Amino acid sequence: MASFEFPKKQRLSRKKLWQAVFEKGIRLKAYPLALYALEAPLPEDVQTQAGFAVPKRSFKKAVDRNHIKRLMREAYRLGRPAYFNTLERPFAFVFLYLGKDTPDFARISRAMKKVLNEFEDHEATTQTQTDPTPSGPGSLPDSHRV
Repeated sequence: MASFEFPKKQRLSRKKLWQAVFEKGIRLKAYPLALYALEAPLPEDVQTQAGFAVPKRSFKKAVDRNHIKRLMREAYRLGRPAYFNTLERPFAFVFLYLGKDTPDFARISRAMKKVLNEFEDHEATTQTQTDPTPSGPGSLPDSHRV
């Protein structure tokens, strides 16, 4: 059975890693969410770490920002087992809310599924580019050639 937990060790908390995700990571958008992802060394027992951000410029009140972050965390927690059980490498994620109005859970959940699907597609294409399948006469390793 899939675990829907989101323990503290899976939360992105190191400031340097937050900055690295924004500077070096890939960016995928599914309005009103943006996902920044970076392959990064994480503690051994953790496959992914995630952080959530809402800009102060768009939402002046901390209550509103915290409410939106709570919605994003819940959508991530419920959707995570479907996407990240097959990851082979550790990733750090930052989810950024781009909208200007306060969303409901259904809208955040749809956007979360969409952006996680985009990440999954991106990883699938990256895997096929880095691990090409051998074909043709030169596909055998030197030890197997006659």
